[in-house]
Amino acid sequence: MKTTSKNLRADERREVTVQTVVELAGEQNPSEITTAAIAKRMGVTQGALFRHFPNKEAILSSVMEWVSKRLLARIDKAINKNSSPLAALEAMFMAHVDFVCKHPGVPRMLFGELQGAKDSAPKRMVQLMIEGYSFKLKALLEEGVANGELNPELDTQSAALLFIGTVQGLVMQSLLAGDVKKMRKDAPGVFAIYQRGIRG
Repeated sequence: MKTTSKNLRADERREVTVQTVVELAGEQNPSEITTAAIAKRMGVTQGALFRHFPNKEAILSSVMEWVSKRLLARIDKAINKNSSPLAALEAMFMAHVDFVCKHPGVPRMLFGELQGAKDSAPKRMVQLMIEGYSFKLKALLEEGVANGELNPELDTQSAALLFIGTVQGLVMQSLLAGDVKKMRKDAPGVFAIYQRGIRG
């Protein structure tokens, strides 16, 4: 996303900065992304960058906010398209996989923030996003149990953890293979096994 325009509005400049960081994270270790590299990719000076963000942590917080809004909006859209909890779970799973395929740097950033020893605004935002995601997921699982679509003895807390862990497993396998698009090929078969485990 090489941006050469020097006349962007402040909100546009912040949006381009966030998208630039997401793009760079798909190409390299997110912890090694410097403000100099962000400014260079955008075609601006570091000074111009810091007119919109007080420091690097503020940039990362904006990135995490961007990720959270877009991922959760995608999840909501997938859920709302389906009347059955099980169909909604599958749509949620595939929407998450599709989001990662489109933004391969995102999981690296999320894992990096969560692994950090110190508390930070970006880390708290990631934790809040996961809480929101888990809440939506657990609600679907409980609805499926209540309407008889899922196993009446299903431990919904464990099923939610397994769902998230399954997506993370696909992410890790695709990173190891060096091919994030591999997730799209593997996801249907993996979800089919998950589904057999939770159905009534």
